Amino acid sequence: MEQAPGSPQQQQGLPGCYRHPERETGIRCTRCERPICPECMISASVGFQCPDCVRGGSGTGHAPTANQPRTLAGGTIAGDPHLVTKVIIGICFAMFLAQQAIGDAFTDRLDLIGQAYVPALGSVEGVAEGQWYRLLTSVFLHLDYFHILSNMLSLWFVGRYVEEAFGRIRYTALFVLSGLAGSALSYMVDAPNQPSLGASGAILGVFGALAVLIRRQRYDMRPVIAMLVIMLIVTFGWSNVSWTAHVGGLVGGALIGVAMVHAPRERRALVQYGTCALVLVAVVVMTLLRTAQLT
Repeated sequence: MEQAPGSPQQQQGLPGCYRHPERETGIRCTRCERPICPECMISASVGFQCPDCVRGGSGTGHAPTANQPRTLAGGTIAGDPHLVTKVIIGICFAMFLAQQAIGDAFTDRLDLIGQAYVPALGSVEGVAEGQWYRLLTSVFLHLDYFHILSNMLSLWFVGRYVEEAFGRIRYTALFVLSGLAGSALSYMVDAPNQPSLGASGAILGVFGALAVLIRRQRYDMRPVIAMLVIMLIVTFGWSNVSWTAHVGGLVGGALIGVAMVHAPRERRALVQYGTCALVLVAVVVMTLLRTAQLT
């Protein structure tokens, strides 16, 4: 049962539960998006679901989804909802061990640098020299133990919730594109011989998507705002922090997050992957423009 448009509950700003119209609620089912009251809320891996969806039929004319469970963003619910986050953390630690074992010769080949003479390599290196892979490989490198531990802890605490809500493919796209967006802005704005590395830009992108997700679920935004303020203080208050990578990643991730959680159900894939494509196009355009300036 849907609440009538002119009812008192809607006039006061909150809809009524679809099963109990007299009960106002700010929570919606993560599958069918109908409002549900505390009595009708059934805890799911992400958010809550209504009794009809849990039984396998949403009651809205759609086919039963019991055999095809989906995340809030439309992704497939996996057995291990945190697998991609674990894999990313594993890659970062593996790269860090390689840095410690091989030294600067390894880092200098993969960090983000626009154009500079690298003594260890004895040649001019950088993205402007055609080494576009540095935009991505630099995301998985770190300076020291504090750098990698702080980033990986942040990714674990933030990324696992976003991965549950987005699903593996969408979450992977979010992380990679956020990292590329941060790298592209750094390449475009920073000095060409200024090297940078770290997953902070990608993690800020995941955080931006988390903020959108929390807002969509109508949860308390105060903890998210407090975390954002702390991150901005670190970004602009500490030396040797690439604010360009942080801002680029945050903006890119927030844009993708909006597409992931607010895309209309009937055009979900088009909106979501179309937005991802637009972010990738922006990365390519910024890289081409900067390369044209340096060559």
